[in-house]
Amino acid sequence: MNTMAEARLQTQKKSSQDGQETSLWSSGFGMKLEAVTPFLGKYRPFVGRCCQTCTPKSWESLFHRSIMDLGFCNVILVKEENTRFRGWLVRRLCYFLWSLEQHIPPCQDASQKIMESTGVQNVISGRAPGGAGEGQVPSHVRKEVQRILGHIQAPPRPFLLRLFSWALLRFLNCLFLNVQLYRGQMKMVQKASQAGSPLVFLSTHKSVLDGILLPFVLLSQGVGVLRVAWDPRTCSPLLRALLKKLGGLFLPPEANLSPDSPEGVLARAVVHAALAPLGLWTGALAVLRSLRRWGCGRRVCVRVNLAQPFSLQEYIIDARSCWGSRQTLEQLLQPIVLGQCTAVPDTEKEQEWTPVTGPLLALREEDQLLVRRLSWHVLNASVASSAVMSTAIMATLLLFKHQKLLGEFSWLTEETLLRGFDVGFSGQLRCLVQHTLSLLRPHVALLRIQQGDLLVVPRPGPGLTSLARLSAELLPTFLSEAVGACAVRGLLAGRVPPEGPWELQGVELLSQKELYCQILLLLHLLPQDLLLLQPCQSCYCYCQEVLDRLIQCGLLVAEETRGSQPACDTGRQRLSARLLWKLSGDFTDSDSDDFEEAEGRYFRLSQQSRCPDFFLFLCRLLSPVLKAFAQAAAFLHRGRLPDTESGYTEQLFQFLRATAQEEGLFECADPNLAISAIWTFRDLGVLQQTPGPTGPMLHLSPAFASRDSQEKLGQFIRQFICS
Repeated sequence: MNTMAEARLQTQKKSSQDGQETSLWSSGFGMKLEAVTPFLGKYRPFVGRCCQTCTPKSWESLFHRSIMDLGFCNVILVKEENTRFRGWLVRRLCYFLWSLEQHIPPCQDASQKIMESTGVQNVISGRAPGGAGEGQVPSHVRKEVQRILGHIQAPPRPFLLRLFSWALLRFLNCLFLNVQLYRGQMKMVQKASQAGSPLVFLSTHKSVLDGILLPFVLLSQGVGVLRVAWDPRTCSPLLRALLKKLGGLFLPPEANLSPDSPEGVLARAVVHAALAPLGLWTGALAVLRSLRRWGCGRRVCVRVNLAQPFSLQEYIIDARSCWGSRQTLEQLLQPIVLGQCTAVPDTEKEQEWTPVTGPLLALREEDQLLVRRLSWHVLNASVASSAVMSTAIMATLLLFKHQKLLGEFSWLTEETLLRGFDVGFSGQLRCLVQHTLSLLRPHVALLRIQQGDLLVVPRPGPGLTSLARLSAELLPTFLSEAVGACAVRGLLAGRVPPEGPWELQGVELLSQKELYCQILLLLHLLPQDLLLLQPCQSCYCYCQEVLDRLIQCGLLVAEETRGSQPACDTGRQRLSARLLWKLSGDFTDSDSDDFEEAEGRYFRLSQQSRCPDFFLFLCRLLSPVLKAFAQAAAFLHRGRLPDTESGYTEQLFQFLRATAQEEGLFECADPNLAISAIWTFRDLGVLQQTPGPTGPMLHLSPAFASRDSQEKLGQFIRQFICS
């Protein structure tokens, strides 16, 4: 970056003469290089609010009214003012004095509470499978409970916790420039902790340091000691004993047995009774292994994002009222893919990709569904509360071959903020671009060209794959528009050649009913963890949201035809006749009655000069997933089936890598995309799973055994891809 800092940034318009995948870093046409701020206007947007439908009381009561007025604090910045003492010696011992003043609540004896829990009492009385029966002495059971509980946890030692927090504070100051925490988000967590109920924290594991960083942050903010779950297989007995005294949790081995096994019934009952009030994070010893890598580089900044807390009890009561009828992906899409019908079924998609573990199988089917849909809410809130980083924006620009990085970086940052998402950076535009390129240096090549400009070239192979992973972090920001753009591409696929001019595509009239159907098809095809739809949100309401976004961003223009109802007409008489008699909970499904209201509404693609590039940009955001699915469809006749899921995933991944070398589609050579394609094909009925001697086996279903059916599947997926 030394040569880059010395390079002169002059105004010059250049284009790629030989069609190379390059981007020019130039200051544009006399553009004023202003500072990039992480918000628009006066207030920072708040993201990550809980669901207003399933938890309305928490949405209202646990929201801090002045949250957007509060700024950030550096949790590892400890000075004399953070202690009760003053003086020359205090300034040198402020870390140690601060750690001594941390409030550590006393540990309560949980054995008696666990003994009185319903699960343990069922085991004692013999009502549970494999229970002890009436002949066993309760004192023996109490000793066994204490033994199991001793394996899980130990009373935290305040002195060790304070000593560890002091050492961790010094370590984090050596590792990071600062650890930023949004005060408004922390105020909501502190307000929830004051209610007296136990807090459960779920982490998305953005970093291997989460296991030690997040408990330190919460302890320093007065929330309390966080219990962190560790894998006992990766720890020695000595390390396990130390971590338990620092608040670590270790599940007993017999707790992971199948629910119908007579062994470990008491252990599973103790685990269920002990882990309702504890916050769980999965720690990893990769923290220690990565210290050398972190220490070798220069110090960086870290930001901790927290979503709005909500009441689990409120969710359990209110979420059940939002459940409706659903169908599997095979019932929804397979007849349409094979050409057996054209009408989209009037129902929601049921797609459950939550890992089926022993504790989950022990629950009733209704409770299993409640846990799975809770995970959707948590995933939606965690992604929404995560700030968009500069590397994701720069990787997107480089991957899509944008020419002027300075101007496009500023534009994409502004578009992200306009959509209500938060960004994790600020500063002068040129400095931001320089710093971001330095972070992406392993994946790009910087070449000096004439007059001091720099040419940024993505490195082929693994470099493009890494850029694709980073650009995927920007997809939730433009997800609605990207789904709409790909749906429009699918609607025009049978009418206009893909390589046709934009003016020719703008001639076609697109009815609102056709757009709804096409968006629904794409929503059903895309995996649930990509769409991040809340389980209480109807797909038909999301279709209207997608259409509204396309109109707001200027890609679609309403075309009023003769005799049609104006798009701005709310249809007062029809609303009173059809919707006012519905229950309040049915308004979310009001759009799913039929599409008769949309019969007379038509749209065209806008002919503004910026629309073709923006349309292509949106389509390319979803292209890695769709291209991976299309290649998975082409691989069906080449794969060796039957095979295990892991074995077939490895086969498909090797095929994606080979195709990337031949066609240059390195953004598709991702094992996660291979897994997503196989799971989607399994839900679609392309692959079937049967029990085998070494585990579940995948084989090709009879409906897609012929090459003709496989080609129909490939055509169905390729219609949404914009070349």
